Amino acid sequence: MKVLFICLGNICRSPIAEAVFNYTLNQRGIEDWEVDSAAIGEWHIGNSPDFRARGTMKKHNIPMNHKARQVKKADFTHYDYIFGMDHDNIDDLKDLCPSNGTAKIEMFGSYDPKKELIIRDPYYDDGDAGFQKCYEQCIRCSEGFIDAVAK
Repeated sequence: MKVLFICLGNICRSPIAEAVFNYTLNQRGIEDWEVDSAAIGEWHIGNSPDFRARGTMKKHNIPMNHKARQVKKADFTHYDYIFGMDHDNIDDLKDLCPSNGTAKIEMFGSYDPKKELIIRDPYYDDGDAGFQKCYEQCIRCSEGFIDAVAK
């Protein structure tokens, strides 16, 4: 299975989702999945995730090793699932998807048992509370998605 997480800049939500998803797979003993994250925009290409995202992952002992990249046409045929974090991400992904795209484009939040569809964007927050909220949502969505496809 190949899964790609997308947000606007690839320094907050999508790298948190990638790290949490990899952690969840590891905790369940699931191997051989390819997991990555990318951005809609090009602003942060090559940058590490936001320091608050890295701090939140460190607080929860979840490894995070990512450099921001932008989504590319080949991703739409390479990955099985491409997850957006909000409706704007989904709209952008559908616009970017080539005619031969085979990946399922879905909201990651659609797998949240608490039904919080939009993954919290903490980028403009002053503190790290929004990053904690994003982490909690990604834990629930990761569990929910893996439960849904592992059946």
